[in-house]
Amino acid sequence: MSTILVVEDEKAIADILAYNLEREGYHILVAYDGKKALEIIFDKKPDLVLLDIMLPKVNGFEVCKKVRSQLTTPIIMLTARGDSVDQVLGLELGADDYIKKPFVMKELLARVKANLRRVKMMNSESNLKNSLIEIGDIIIDDEKYEIRMKDKALDLTLREYELIKFLSKIPGKVYTREELLSEVWGYEYFGDLRTVDVTISRLRDKLKLDNNDTSEYIMTKRGRGYYFKVS
Repeated sequence: MSTILVVEDEKAIADILAYNLEREGYHILVAYDGKKALEIIFDKKPDLVLLDIMLPKVNGFEVCKKVRSQLTTPIIMLTARGDSVDQVLGLELGADDYIKKPFVMKELLARVKANLRRVKMMNSESNLKNSLIEIGDIIIDDEKYEIRMKDKALDLTLREYELIKFLSKIPGKVYTREELLSEVWGYEYFGDLRTVDVTISRLRDKLKLDNNDTSEYIMTKRGRGYYFKVS
């Protein structure tokens, strides 16, 4: 049974989320402020976190930042504001996705299921093989979920790791944002395409070893999507 932490300061919303998630068979933990959320996350190690942004004591952005510095736990941020700045900032801090309030419960449950399924699949793949994949200057370590460039390990989130691994399987093949959302995020029916764009942008920055590095690995095919290029 997967454990999900619901971090929401509005008790009515937290209760609704907990009720619906429990009906799906998940074990639910609840925190009503950011400080308590951090205590639970580092103590209980939940399988997934539903994280509101506007929280007392420690806001959701800071919680996400602290968690991501140590753990790869999937984080879905909940925001009451339609401001794209909030959404982009959450993704840049390492959140796996965001859902705007008011949300459709069916959509939220689908995203929770997809994130948990992806983690389970990665763990299964790790048990089946422990191999190194070399593509140009990039080495993908399946055992450590790590990517290295010229012997330097990149500081990637689990989603960023999955994305570059997927794109690099067939260099030159162009994938639409819808295809990437389906294959990497596991969202067949739901999901904001901006999530893909922001993650690609963040990953491109991390693939540059310094400010003078002009190498490009993830390319844009105008009007189509993205593809991986071996430098």
